[in-house]
Amino acid sequence: MNNSSFFVVGKHAVFEALKNINRKVLRVFLTEESKKSIHRDSPKKNLLKDTKVHFKTKKELDKYCKNEGILHQGYVAEIEHLEKIQLKEFIKEQNNLTFACLDEVTDPRNIGSIIRSAASFNIDGLIVKERHFPRESKLMYKSASGSLEYLNIFEVSNINTTLKYLRDKNFWVYGFDANSEKDFTGIKWNGNNVLLFGSEGFGMKKHTAKYTDFNVKININSDIESLNISNSAAIVFHHINQQKKISC
Repeated sequence: MNNSSFFVVGKHAVFEALKNINRKVLRVFLTEESKKSIHRDSPKKNLLKDTKVHFKTKKELDKYCKNEGILHQGYVAEIEHLEKIQLKEFIKEQNNLTFACLDEVTDPRNIGSIIRSAASFNIDGLIVKERHFPRESKLMYKSASGSLEYLNIFEVSNINTTLKYLRDKNFWVYGFDANSEKDFTGIKWNGNNVLLFGSEGFGMKKHTAKYTDFNVKININSDIESLNISNSAAIVFHHINQQKKISC
């Protein structure tokens, strides 16, 4: 096995990896039915061309995800990592960018769901701390449902240093904090912005909050304590995407 390779499971994770010309797929493990499904869903292009395909029973594929408690749906692939994107290079010649940034969000299911929402609503990239990003998590790939192939992921060594750098490059940093007084829907989301979300249990760290320009919140029913972070992110991404469409 290639040292830089890892396994992903699930129809959409495997299907989108095969469609991504920048992703190297080393081997695919399929049931007979899932092979037929790939050909049905992509009749104009043979996604399995030049790919090593091994046919297995559903029971044989179970070993690839039995510890994670997720379903493979008849699809398993061994893939290599995409080439890392450098944030400093990416922002050089682009304007009106919106990045999401995760401050110690660690649950692979939440991260995968956030990636799926970010890709769905045209967020330009996700900034994550390299040490906390589960880059080989089957659960994250399954939760992202193939969206990892469509979103720029910026893995950085230090979130605070990155936020400081982006502020110096004319980005506004908005921290999402349930205790804030200002509703995020009252913001005009023009120019370059960073949407900072804190960890699942503790929110933004105090030290990281020093690098925000504004703190905002999502207004919810006062009887409800909070939203799941992936739900919060989806609401924010959708609103900003709609606002940008209207202003175009």
